Amino acid sequence: MAAPDLPRTHDWWRSAAIYQVYPRSFADGDGDGTGDLAGVRARLPYLAELGVDAIWFTPWYLSPLVDGGYDVADYRTIDPAFGSLAEAEKLIAEARDLGLRVIVDIVPNHVSDQHAWFRAALAAGPGSPERARFHFRPGRGENGELPPNDWPSQFSGNTWTRVADGEWYLHLFTPEQPDLNWSHPDVRREHEDILRFWFERGVAGVRIDSAALLTKDPDLRDFVEGVDPHPYIDQDEIHDVYRAWRAIADAYGGVFVGEVWLPDSERFARYLRPDELHTAFNFNFLSCPWEPDRLRRTIDDTLAEHAPVGAPATWVLCNHDVTRTVTRYGRDDTGFDFAKKRFGTPTDLVLGTRRARAAALLTLALPGSVYLYQGEELGLPEADIPRDRIQDPMHFRSEGVDPGRDGCRVPLPWEADAPSYGFGAGTDPWLPQPADWARYAVDRQAADPGSMLSLYRTALELRRTEAGLGDGPMGWLPSPDGVLAFARAEDLLCVVNLSGEPVPLPPHAGVLLASDELPADGALPPDTAVWLRT
Repeated sequence: MAAPDLPRTHDWWRSAAIYQVYPRSFADGDGDGTGDLAGVRARLPYLAELGVDAIWFTPWYLSPLVDGGYDVADYRTIDPAFGSLAEAEKLIAEARDLGLRVIVDIVPNHVSDQHAWFRAALAAGPGSPERARFHFRPGRGENGELPPNDWPSQFSGNTWTRVADGEWYLHLFTPEQPDLNWSHPDVRREHEDILRFWFERGVAGVRIDSAALLTKDPDLRDFVEGVDPHPYIDQDEIHDVYRAWRAIADAYGGVFVGEVWLPDSERFARYLRPDELHTAFNFNFLSCPWEPDRLRRTIDDTLAEHAPVGAPATWVLCNHDVTRTVTRYGRDDTGFDFAKKRFGTPTDLVLGTRRARAAALLTLALPGSVYLYQGEELGLPEADIPRDRIQDPMHFRSEGVDPGRDGCRVPLPWEADAPSYGFGAGTDPWLPQPADWARYAVDRQAADPGSMLSLYRTALELRRTEAGLGDGPMGWLPSPDGVLAFARAEDLLCVVNLSGEPVPLPPHAGVLLASDELPADGALPPDTAVWLRT
């Protein structure tokens, strides 16, 4: 089969549906209990049939896997647990043959403590050029026994670790993830070379982890709540980095999506100026509760903050860090906040599933691009991981209070009656799968026209074929309290009922798709969404 036309200059990313693959949990090709590139290659036809435009891979690089691969030891080497560089190149080419672009994850804020640079820095000692690539400092206190500053961690716990010669090094995440010094020219040159390395291997884009954290206050001044500028988030100098990166991406026809968590919409938009990043994740929408007024305000704010720079919005319900949508929407508090994650939070999965189906149609009808985390199309709930099997450092650094992120990273169920539900043959998966997950298996859902998988397949197909969907204008329509209704084209409407009562549908010529069966009287039930032709 000839490769489909994927022109470099086409701004496909403005309307794309992009599927996030967490390689460790997608599919296990060699039966060792860990997902790998062989497993992904075997399942590429599934992703093509699902109807997405691109695949974003979370880190597949050489890593001790202290933080799920976000502790990178070598950006140019595939971790042997996943495969080889040659296999990654084959995957990129095979995906392209199926019309699927590939986006890779780059982690520029920090490296693994097993990275060659950091090992050299530890060996070289204080004041060395090797240490200048990181943030090594003497401690405070009479004998240097106190950390150089009081910066809070992104993962709870300390942000400084003392080494044998008495100096301390900075790590905004775990001690195994030392922060790089982005004022050092070696750091900038190295990452520019890494970008070229992957673009030359055919990737279409790069997702940038912790994109607002790279540059630090040069004096490493203490953190003071509410005082700007923040000493290590959204420093002005960071934009010079991304302007240099954009020139590289433009040379290859590549695109960027940044992980940018910022409350200030004006400063957020700066990352999306025409000479910086193409897109950035929309975390306000991801964390928004299932409430009509909050959702409408979040959608309006998102579109407003993107408008001045002409960038498309991105929409995402879940990712590898966040409680799965079905579980979150079945709780009293349907929003998401890392600080509020706790064991044993009650969940109504029937209600959560109904809302997740409606949210899928809402999200796929909004203007811009959309990201779909693996397993969301199956309606997977958050899994309860036995405490003795938890691996996420967020759990341990919270002293056991935070259940961590493993519950949304459990290996996927492919076949209802196969060992490990078809994830792999042989060793049990690296994280345990719940005993009742046969009902979520791909083969079972593919045969059920009413399943979550069938809903996503139909919605994604319509999204590709309906000219009014994807990037473009939208307009709110008058609607009853608790209902969101908007037009995407002259003849296409989306209506979502978040109230507690059925509501009449607006005049229409036909129903394109509904998140659940509509009653004969034509009313839209609670927690249901519909796409209408007018």
